Amino acid sequence: MKKEDLPNILPVFPLSNFIIFPRTTVPLNIFEPRYIKMIDKSMKSNRIIGMIQPKKTGDLRKPDLHSVGCAGKITSFNETDDGRYLIILNGICRFTILDEIKNDNLYRECSVKYDDYSGDLKDKSHEVKFTDLELIFKNLRSLFQKQGYEINWKEIEKQNLDQTINTLSMASPFSLEEKQVLLESKDLSLRKQKLEQILNTYILDNFNNKTLQ
Repeated sequence: MKKEDLPNILPVFPLSNFIIFPRTTVPLNIFEPRYIKMIDKSMKSNRIIGMIQPKKTGDLRKPDLHSVGCAGKITSFNETDDGRYLIILNGICRFTILDEIKNDNLYRECSVKYDDYSGDLKDKSHEVKFTDLELIFKNLRSLFQKQGYEINWKEIEKQNLDQTINTLSMASPFSLEEKQVLLESKDLSLRKQKLEQILNTYILDNFNNKTLQ
């Protein structure tokens, strides 16, 4: 997809502790009436929505939004007997919010630009090697086990490098703010570096906790 094919006004779906990256695929279970309406309208046009993390500030019903999210295209749509929508969303390109649009809809829309992340739309050669991920894998396995998370490592190891780092960034038990840092990292090598830094603070915390006991 080209940048000019992306809409400048996006319906946004604020979801806490949830990020997607370009070239990743996520399932979503839509049940709130306002987001059912958003999906209805989206399915009649370009099927593109924006995933964004809400901040912990603002009104509970309408929290402030982080400035960077990711646009995704609905590639699969199913309606359940009880009126929920089960969709598959394919990440396309990250965006920066310019302004929120005032509208009469129950859901929110924003004017966005893609310029800062237009590299998401290009196939890139990787500067990071799989061997560089060995320590990240080791530390993440340890963290996932401690927090009771289960992940199919064999499947992750089959993915290409982009998908591997992005899947680990999305699935990791990090905070909202830490996930946002990973989402806003411009390229893969910077994201790998940030992932390592965040992991190191968790490993250090665990070490300090053991030392204090």
